[in-house]
Amino acid sequence: MASDQLDALEALIRSRRGTDPDASYVARLFTRGRAKIAQKVGEEAVETVIAAVGDDPAAIVPEAADLVFHLLVLLADAGLSLDDVRAELARREGLSGLEEKARRA
Repeated sequence: MASDQLDALEALIRSRRGTDPDASYVARLFTRGRAKIAQKVGEEAVETVIAAVGDDPAAIVPEAADLVFHLLVLLADAGLSLDDVRAELARREGLSGLEEKARRA
């Protein structure tokens, strides 16, 4: 999925805020609150990990898609966006993972 598809999905998710929760899964998540959204992110992360340790690498793909989707809902609920994540990744560019972790401590 190209970043423009992720941007389109992010825009769609944001457009569902405040719409009828009986007509939209995303709207229903927003009405349930951030804790429920975070719980869904955790569930999808666990399902992704379970798929990753299984015998079929292709099984990771739909679980990863669910994880990314719910992460975008969580970001939107928190008033954040993919651009915030991109800015953080850009800030880390050129740093080793070990160096970046040491800077956070």
